[in-house]
Amino acid sequence: MITATGQTTASTATATATDEPVIGAGADFDTFLALLTTQLQNQDPLNPLEGHEFAAQLATFSGVEQQAYTNKLLGQMMKALGANELGQAAGWIGKEARTTAPIWFGNEPLTLEIEPAPLADDVDLITYNSAGLEIARERIGSGSGQIDWFGRDTQGEKLPDDHYYFRIESILNGNVIAQSEVGAYARIEGVRKAETGTELILANGTTIAASQIDALRNAE
Repeated sequence: MITATGQTTASTATATATDEPVIGAGADFDTFLALLTTQLQNQDPLNPLEGHEFAAQLATFSGVEQQAYTNKLLGQMMKALGANELGQAAGWIGKEARTTAPIWFGNEPLTLEIEPAPLADDVDLITYNSAGLEIARERIGSGSGQIDWFGRDTQGEKLPDDHYYFRIESILNGNVIAQSEVGAYARIEGVRKAETGTELILANGTTIAASQIDALRNAE
């Protein structure tokens, strides 16, 4: 039943002989010089390190060191951006977010945003449960805007508490001309930082990525 409402790179530079030291990205320049000095002192007199090989090792170390520094800097930048995003999302707590992701339905109706195709002369609202099964279908007319969804089946009985998501089929002259997802509003109870980015905590502990919302409104 509804009611209209209006990798950090880990490259290494190795010397040409098998017993020569390995210079990693974490080594500083002093360590590099110490290792290179040891290499020069213990090199094969019959096959000494040539000038171009020496220069190549210096160039390799410089490149590796710069890459390590760049990776470290990028990591710091990403951490700062993540903290900034979390701070911004904290201002959303108490507001209602619109999302097409499954959201919790218990005893309170959900507000849905219906946006059918412009030419549609009728619309079917289709409800799916958390298992992805279609559990209700209702003809709601051709209007657009917000409606209240009370979670009732075709017999008027309340649907089980669950996570639900919605789609509409736009109809013209009895034929489906378009299908689209339906956004539903849910109150934001909290925010948290996850490995994949900022997450929003909705009613009943439901979590969605901040990128999954496309609108905000003040709670009614």
